[in-house]
Amino acid sequence: MRAFDGKKLVLASHNKGKLREIAELLEPFGIEVISAGDLGFEEPDETEDTFVGNARIKAHFAAKSSGLPALSDDSGLAVDALDGAPGVYSADWAETPNGRDFPMAMQKVWNRLEETHATEPRTARFCCTLCLAWPDGHDEVFEGKVKGHIVWPARGERGFGYDPMFVPEGETQTFGEIDPARKQAMSHRADAFRQLVSGPFKDLAK
Repeated sequence: MRAFDGKKLVLASHNKGKLREIAELLEPFGIEVISAGDLGFEEPDETEDTFVGNARIKAHFAAKSSGLPALSDDSGLAVDALDGAPGVYSADWAETPNGRDFPMAMQKVWNRLEETHATEPRTARFCCTLCLAWPDGHDEVFEGKVKGHIVWPARGERGFGYDPMFVPEGETQTFGEIDPARKQAMSHRADAFRQLVSGPFKDLAK
């Protein structure tokens, strides 16, 4: 596994919620973080049907465009009774002509569950794939997940995306209600990030 030994890293995302969480996770490593949005990069088309495939597209695009190592995050909500939907299309379910509308997307998820008469608990999982890519084309991939169930109505203002309708296993609050520090410690992104830290970032953590 290739070690990360640079001082700068591009976050290959325009999602402010993801940027905030990842930047906070990277803070202890003394790395200067620049977002793809700050560099004026367009978002590449995500043409794959897996989290790994789309994470690779974003990371390699940012790495080649910037000449710096780039870290991407492709994540989403997979609902068991919906055969894993919305999955890699989690952001697409929220798209409108005026931007992303996640309250609408959450309503869509709940409506589909009602239409299928899904039994309780309506189990789901958040999935996260991190891809660390270098300008020479090399990459390292890390996959994390957190299991839980869907609730309605959505609750909480603290999270983003589908967080207000997802209760992680062993908890009674949604990711939209849980303190952000606690959420980060148990989230799918934290799971993937722990693998990143014990791999390419291992020497930086000393």
